Amino acid sequence: MELYKTNQLKIYNSLSKTKEIFKPILEGHVGMYVCGPTVYSNVHLGNVRTFMSFDLVFRYLKHLGYKVRYVRNITDAGHLENDADEGEDRISKKARLEEIEPMEVVQRYSIDFHNILQKVNNIPPSIEPTATGHIVDQIEIIKTILDKGLAYIVNGSVYFDVLKYNETEDYGILSGRKIEDSIHNTRELDGQTEKKNPQDFALWKKADERHIMRWPSPWSDGFPGWHLECSAMSTKYLGKTFDIHGGGMDLKFPHHECEIAQSKASNNVNPVHYWMHANMLILNGQKMAKSTGNYILPNEIFTGENKLLKKAFSPSALRFFMMQAHYRSILDFSNDALEASEKGFLKLMEAVDQIENIKENKTSSIDINSWKQKCYDAMNDDFNSPVLIAQLFEAVKYINLLQLGKETLSKADLEEFKALINVFVFDILGLQNEVSKDSSSKISGVVELLISMRNEARANKDWALSDKIRDELLALGIQLKDGKDGTSFTVN
Repeated sequence: MELYKTNQLKIYNSLSKTKEIFKPILEGHVGMYVCGPTVYSNVHLGNVRTFMSFDLVFRYLKHLGYKVRYVRNITDAGHLENDADEGEDRISKKARLEEIEPMEVVQRYSIDFHNILQKVNNIPPSIEPTATGHIVDQIEIIKTILDKGLAYIVNGSVYFDVLKYNETEDYGILSGRKIEDSIHNTRELDGQTEKKNPQDFALWKKADERHIMRWPSPWSDGFPGWHLECSAMSTKYLGKTFDIHGGGMDLKFPHHECEIAQSKASNNVNPVHYWMHANMLILNGQKMAKSTGNYILPNEIFTGENKLLKKAFSPSALRFFMMQAHYRSILDFSNDALEASEKGFLKLMEAVDQIENIKENKTSSIDINSWKQKCYDAMNDDFNSPVLIAQLFEAVKYINLLQLGKETLSKADLEEFKALINVFVFDILGLQNEVSKDSSSKISGVVELLISMRNEARANKDWALSDKIRDELLALGIQLKDGKDGTSFTVN
């Protein structure tokens, strides 16, 4: 179903700094590129949030009926320390420290990356290219930029001439930085004097004797600059101009700014229509950092083997926590926040299970179409997942009222309501019902036994025991509801 024809999706474009109505280049098709991980260590929790945010975008675009080509790269070469043009390649450094091959590092952490994203139920991208698999493409782009006089060669390395480019274009169009402030690295480093200007960035670096990963080029045996790989792979698989480019807020400058400059210099067109940036994740109010110990890995959350959380949390509880914040807002990760989120997640899953027990009626007292439109309005407003979740909790209220017979739904409305709940909870938000049906049935059995004991106590006018059973269950989050047809219960 081509729902995109009846839904006006708005996306916040980092380039224009406003929400814009989304109009793809080719009707019914979307090209989306997201900067992937540099695979030299276990995937960072902040990165997981970014990839989860764009999984939500991917899921909703597909739900609207778009044919989406989602490209997310793997950086397995060329990313130097401190995002600079000097220092050691992060992967090569890890390989040297552990005395293994660089591609062993890449393999180990690529597997970790995929395993974690699978656990949190991310859909794999359409294409997942690697930097090392596209060296030739990157060399060809460098040749083009050199031919146009927008790059220069020094001692076997090639640098992009930012000041020359800025004579006719705007280097800083995305980040809003002025050229005089756009200095990548102000420290004195070996090789820094190679550049004409400190703003210039590497397109190709000559490899020194300690650099393990190197390839032949017309200029030297070396390796491509970090920024170049994304220009090469996005162009190859999505064309010179495509719809959406995403990544973390930290990549806006210099990485994405350099991408725009390279692509514009090479292809003479603006490469991307909509730039999207996911905001950062902080831990207990502070930036995550291994050096301070304010740091946690995704698997440590799932196993509970960490010093920062009181217990383990499931992948879907983590995903629900992430989705409760808008992708453009800063999210503070803490034990209390996770516990509160988990309670909400379990309450939602309980309601999803209970909806199967609702009986149809001849008429409807709930306006399902109005509720449905509010859900779509939320997602059409720059993928506003927290507002969607608020609407899903409105649905939880409806489910409780329907169970008590205080509201009604016709057969057609009930079927649509069930279908919509499943679509928004599972297909779009990507949550998984991890509450075991077996465990749920056992809990139900125990509660029913306690209800029977309470009924017996009430028959014997043992009000103290009756109240004790009711109050103890309520303290555990199980609320008893006495009605004309007997006693039912809900899990809060």
